[in-house]
Amino acid sequence: MSDTATDKKQYQVTKKDLPLHCPMPSMSYSHPRVFLPIQEKGNVKCPYCGTDYTLES
Repeated sequence: MSDTATDKKQYQVTKKDLPLHCPMPSMSYSHPRVFLPIQEKGNVKCPYCGTDYTLES
């Protein structure tokens, strides 16, 4: 079963996941794909579903 954006609210991502978008490929597409500017601060929250993403250093 794939993750949905509401199943898990925090994800660690790496540079290979860039450009980052939500939902991630392993998630069900529960909202429109939105690209997230995680490089600026190292973390970002999806404005649609509230999922938090943190860029591993």
